[in-house]
Amino acid sequence: MAFVRREEFRWQLRRRSLELGKRTLIVGVLNVTPDSFSDGGFFFDVEAGTEQALRMFDEGADVVDIGGESTRPGKYEAITAEEEQRRVLPVIEAVLRARPEALFSIDTYKALTAELAVKAGAEIVNDISACGWDAEMAGTCARLGCGVILMHTRGRSAEWRKLPPLEHGEVLPLVKRDLAESLQMVAAAGVERERIVLDPGYGFGKSFEENYPLLARQEELRELGRPILAGVSRKSFLGRTLSELRGGVDAPVTERGHATIAATVAAILAGAHIVRVHDVAPAVEAARIADAILNAL
Repeated sequence: MAFVRREEFRWQLRRRSLELGKRTLIVGVLNVTPDSFSDGGFFFDVEAGTEQALRMFDEGADVVDIGGESTRPGKYEAITAEEEQRRVLPVIEAVLRARPEALFSIDTYKALTAELAVKAGAEIVNDISACGWDAEMAGTCARLGCGVILMHTRGRSAEWRKLPPLEHGEVLPLVKRDLAESLQMVAAAGVERERIVLDPGYGFGKSFEENYPLLARQEELRELGRPILAGVSRKSFLGRTLSELRGGVDAPVTERGHATIAATVAAILAGAHIVRVHDVAPAVEAARIADAILNAL
């Protein structure tokens, strides 16, 4: 498939709007958890989380996406909304005191956490369940007037390893159909269309090899009429592919940096307006090159 110039959008957030399509926006991942697959425990206290957020902004992140609950496959343990809020709210507040213009998204599927985070200053709700796991979430987002990221997830984290496999040609149609249904659902709850970004959910209920046909055909999601966010950073499907170079052993998280850049550039060239990454500085540079290619079309 030939590269195609991205459609341009204006993403309406709570207090501001962002231009999408002229250049790729970079979202830095900040997990203030003890157990996330990639960086669990590194930024668990308020001071460490605050320092990491500021560092990512300094490196060029447009948004920092903060989450307080891990959905780590096979080891997921649900936490209360109160515990989630205890982890994320102080970091948001501390960063915004130091840098009032900083832009946060809150990674949560819980409506109360989303509401409190937005009231603390976050402008975007990033829901891995596409507002499907908390009946109050869509209405809460509509009332708050925030930006919304609807991510596709196939089943719950505890179920992922038991899900029946998908055929190569089934993955993209499934994601596209489910995201279309999510769009209809949140619209019915009052979420305005210009506030919505879609995320195909790489790794979330898709087994290792199932992510590649999704990435290869990601450009087809443009038919849904909304901007696309792609999060491939450090994902296990990359580590599994690299096992072919490592005697059959999956590459650990710490050794997936080059593969992450390759997959991130592929996602941009396949139409992603936004990428979500753990390592901001190299992603900024990689996105600049991918954007130059698209802008030459």
